[in-house]
Amino acid sequence: MTASTTERPAPIERALREPSVVSLCAARAGVELRQFFRERTAVIFTFALPVVLLVLLGSIFDKQIAGSGIPASQLLVAGMIAAGIGSTCFVNLATSITSDREDGTLKRLRGVPMPPIAYFAGKIVLVLVTAAAEVAIVLAVGMAFYDLPLPADATRWATFTWILLLGVIGCALLGTAMSSVPRSVRAAAPIVNLPFLILQFVSGIFIVPLTTLPAPLQQIGALFPLKWMAQGFRSVFLPDSAAAMEPAGAWEHGRIALVLGAWCLGGVILCLTTFRWQGRKDG
Repeated sequence: MTASTTERPAPIERALREPSVVSLCAARAGVELRQFFRERTAVIFTFALPVVLLVLLGSIFDKQIAGSGIPASQLLVAGMIAAGIGSTCFVNLATSITSDREDGTLKRLRGVPMPPIAYFAGKIVLVLVTAAAEVAIVLAVGMAFYDLPLPADATRWATFTWILLLGVIGCALLGTAMSSVPRSVRAAAPIVNLPFLILQFVSGIFIVPLTTLPAPLQQIGALFPLKWMAQGFRSVFLPDSAAAMEPAGAWEHGRIALVLGAWCLGGVILCLTTFRWQGRKDG
């Protein structure tokens, strides 16, 4: 018997030896999820913060908006959904990538035969899972304590879906780009959280309705995605009459899509031009 009868062709041998890109992405996603959920303190803080803020603010703003018949707490629920997505996808992602860069994880992953897309796919799955869980928890609290009505028609759920996806993608891309700014993990928390906290105020997350803010602050908030995410979610869960409380007197779904899409594109450009696999001290 000759050796040629038992040898496999080279392409088949490589296919048997090398895992596919999809399997590598799935494996990396599993690693990211396990690492996150093993950190119980981080998990509790991530999911409890928007709930605690919602309960505190809901107890303060417990009256109906004058002339609307809509409880202020229901506006807060919609805004807190947007804030929760921003927190998990922007703040947490920026901090975790900074940590991966500082402890050498990014450098080691760059040196192994794993496509870079696997690392980012793992992060995408992580933020999608955490954002979905965050939204579900906030919605449950809103329904249980503030009588938030769930949409009864498919159109509103479709609106909810595309706003959620654009918001997650945009915030995740901006969080990835922002991870290149802090020089260390210790510096990451204040550098990332401070602008996000300011954005929550000028975007009408903590102050309802948004029109009570001074006009210059409203204009600043309108430059960033958080305001438009909150407005989009209000259009999903509140009656159409609530649109009168928006600065433009309408839900502006077209403008919401335009702004969020522009930030997604801008986030891609920022990631491509600023992302670093190594820390500054590594050259």
